[in-house]
Amino acid sequence: MDVVVLGPAAAHRNLAAVRAAFPTIPVVIYGVVRAEDAEPLLRWDEAGVSLVLVEGVDDAVAGDLLLRHAASRRRTASLAELPRLLRLTERLQLRAWDRLASGPGRPPRTGALARALGVSREHLSRQFGAGGAPTLKRVSDLLAVGASLELLANPGHSTATVARLMGFATPSHLGAVIRRVTGLCLPEARRLGFRDVVRRFLRNRHSSAA
Repeated sequence: MDVVVLGPAAAHRNLAAVRAAFPTIPVVIYGVVRAEDAEPLLRWDEAGVSLVLVEGVDDAVAGDLLLRHAASRRRTASLAELPRLLRLTERLQLRAWDRLASGPGRPPRTGALARALGVSREHLSRQFGAGGAPTLKRVSDLLAVGASLELLANPGHSTATVARLMGFATPSHLGAVIRRVTGLCLPEARRLGFRDVVRRFLRNRHSSAA
């Protein structure tokens, strides 16, 4: 969902198939790599492997390096301008946004987010939508849809699998939320990049406001 980790032997056998099935998910190779392994290292680089971790050398920093190369970290970086577009300017709004946007799956629910931020659910909901910002639920749905469509861009993920990974009750529930955010049914929305999803979200929001 966030990163695929393969050992060198598994990479030798299955890397091409993994890259074909999950093209938007970073691949990391972890295992024993020796000085004479220059040829496989070049092949892995040409195949788009994001990172090679050497067992016994990189163990202490492996977790941090995996997080740096994960799909969720890349997605968070791509969202840098979104708080401004959504009119999120207050400290509580931005703290909530950071937690909403940083995870690999569906954003935390309002109750869990409020507890993490040390405020009541009602206060968080009220303050998040202040100043012309969308409601917390709408922003959570936007992020969930963006992450879901990114997962659906991988042939190895069925709609049912993505619905389960993202915490939707059924594929139909996922499709309904995608339609609510983008105005499109799921088969049409699968072609959208995240910037397109944001544009449609903002357009629908302004249309609703009008």
